[in-house]
Amino acid sequence: MNSVLVSRIAHEVSVPEWSVHNSWQLFSEGATIPFVARYRKERTGSLDEVQLEHIKNLIEYYETLEKRKETICKTIQEQGLLDTELEKLIRSCYNSVELEDIYLPYKPKKKTRASEARAKGLEPLARDIFLQKQGSINYLVEDVVKQTGLLRDDVLQGARDIIAEWISEHAQVRKQLRYMFSKQAILASKVVKSKEADAQKYSQYFSFQEQAAKSPSHRILAMMRGENEGFLRLSISIPEEIACKAIHSIVLRGYNERAEQVKQAIEDAYKRLLAPSLEKELYSELKTKADAEAIHVFAENLRQLLLLPPLGQMRILAIDPGFRTGCKLVCLNEQGDLLHNETIYPHAPQNDSAKAMNKIVQLVQTYNIQAISIGNGTAGRETEQLIARIRFPKDIQVFVVNEAGASVYSASKVARDEFPQFDVTVRGAVSIGRRLMDPLAELVKIDPKSIGVGQYQHDVNQQELQKKLDFVVESCVNLVGVELNTASKHLLSYVSGIGPVVAENIVEYRKQFGAFVSRTELLKVPKMGKKTFEQCAGFLRIQNGTHPLDNSAVHPERYTLVEKMAKDVNANVGDLLANKAIRDLVRVEMYISDEVGEPTLKDILHELEKPGRDPRKKLKTFAFDTALKTIDDVVIGSIYPAIVTNITNFGAFVDIGIKQNGLVHISQVCKEFITNPADVLTLNQHVMVKVLEVDTERKRLQLSIKDAQ
Repeated sequence: MNSVLVSRIAHEVSVPEWSVHNSWQLFSEGATIPFVARYRKERTGSLDEVQLEHIKNLIEYYETLEKRKETICKTIQEQGLLDTELEKLIRSCYNSVELEDIYLPYKPKKKTRASEARAKGLEPLARDIFLQKQGSINYLVEDVVKQTGLLRDDVLQGARDIIAEWISEHAQVRKQLRYMFSKQAILASKVVKSKEADAQKYSQYFSFQEQAAKSPSHRILAMMRGENEGFLRLSISIPEEIACKAIHSIVLRGYNERAEQVKQAIEDAYKRLLAPSLEKELYSELKTKADAEAIHVFAENLRQLLLLPPLGQMRILAIDPGFRTGCKLVCLNEQGDLLHNETIYPHAPQNDSAKAMNKIVQLVQTYNIQAISIGNGTAGRETEQLIARIRFPKDIQVFVVNEAGASVYSASKVARDEFPQFDVTVRGAVSIGRRLMDPLAELVKIDPKSIGVGQYQHDVNQQELQKKLDFVVESCVNLVGVELNTASKHLLSYVSGIGPVVAENIVEYRKQFGAFVSRTELLKVPKMGKKTFEQCAGFLRIQNGTHPLDNSAVHPERYTLVEKMAKDVNANVGDLLANKAIRDLVRVEMYISDEVGEPTLKDILHELEKPGRDPRKKLKTFAFDTALKTIDDVVIGSIYPAIVTNITNFGAFVDIGIKQNGLVHISQVCKEFITNPADVLTLNQHVMVKVLEVDTERKRLQLSIKDAQ
């Protein structure tokens, strides 16, 4: 473990060096971020998951950088050019861009104008000119002309080509120009001629420019998408005269004949080598930053979606609505098992609503249904209105569920393996019902990119997106905890330390030997070693297990400590869980040791208050305005109830109960100035919105939350 890197990471994350050192050690031992954040607070100084993720990413970055340094040193050494000073410069560099600048002059090149000039023997002349000493160069040039048989102009051009390459590889020049590009560059877009008619969705970028540094991520990604689709051409530039002037200040050493040649080489170096290189570099940097922002937006939306309130274990009638193909009904028991399925046709063209309503009432009574889950897709609103007309013999809760990604799940191998005898419509309806019972447990079966709660998620770096989304899913699963005896293998695979193979083995063990009766029984599962058990045990729950703490977030490694607490107050663990007065007798300071500090002890006592508590909020019912059926019913100036369905950097999309979602621009979210709608809005939040604009032709709604308050 490199102490210099530890120091750098500590500075970048703004945490003590010992916290980084211990976190690095834990990660190297195979510990996961959720485990370290929850059960190793004393080792890290109570770092949260965000800080730990930052540290882990920086560790990976610097480890990759160190490997790159080794490769660079080896390559330069093979050329016989690696001296002590150069190696020291390389080893002390901790920025990947600057490292590549150092390496650039030594990097093996393909055929270039400079390499051709060197092959003709022009490098000595170029070196003499680059020194920019006083005096005429005529005699030098004439000597080269005689030796090579080249024309005078060709000799000077070749020398300038070599000098231009030196300038383009000059680390200080590149650093200065890179800084200027980052601060001053203009990002411009123009429509490709002859494609205006097909590129109307990019019309605002047909002739557009702004300072690149101030361009928001969603605009950058929109323009880059337009370019990738062949409709736009993008450019990034700074004024050439300003750039050349900056190079002059670094390279020029006088005003003489040689300096004039260098001056020409500077202009050539900038136009031909530096400007294209730095434009490409900044383009990549803008893309990386825009990707990071878009990934962050998607990740936060996904987190909120995964942590939506669950209805819990109830008997559900789930409906996947449709018009021509009918509405698929499924009845689920408290565990989400499929009991019954059939199809009704209440909507056009059949319009058999009376028969459909009778069938729903019959199913509610037959299967003792407690709640109804309706998908919010095609015919969702009409189906909700149909259900509202039914008079049930008992209270039935009705919920509209976001069905985004349900069709992806229904056609997946996961769904086929679970319901091989049923078609995609039945599987989709089951997913809609299970989403109401426990959104997290159901949504982990779907590729997060298919859920559609982000901006430009298909345009960003897919590897980075997948890495971040996997982290979010893992974080949410471990935050909530998993019921060991009912969880699917997909849910189990996201539990700290487990992974797909061990998850499959847990499910197979359950099938063979029945329900787990204790956490320690996990050690009998194939490939469940002590390290994996350490990582996962605290996040798994067993109702009515042999040990009272098996249904809590208290880690098995602390059972003995809790038992001692109970014994010290003349009670047992069950008494601690059941009686606040007994818990209040426990004096935390008595149990502080080298391994267990106050943070862990407070977590334990907090968990004893409500063992196995679900951190998610309670589910609330919601009703749209019954007067709204289509966009033609929407009245400008009216105020309607709405649900937030997606949050982006530029605003939020909300559902007011019609097919089209409306946009609440960031300026219309609240009366105070905000830079991010996510600071004040959450996914699935119930809000009131005022209609500002209705575009029936393009099916667009402009709404305001602040004007509806």
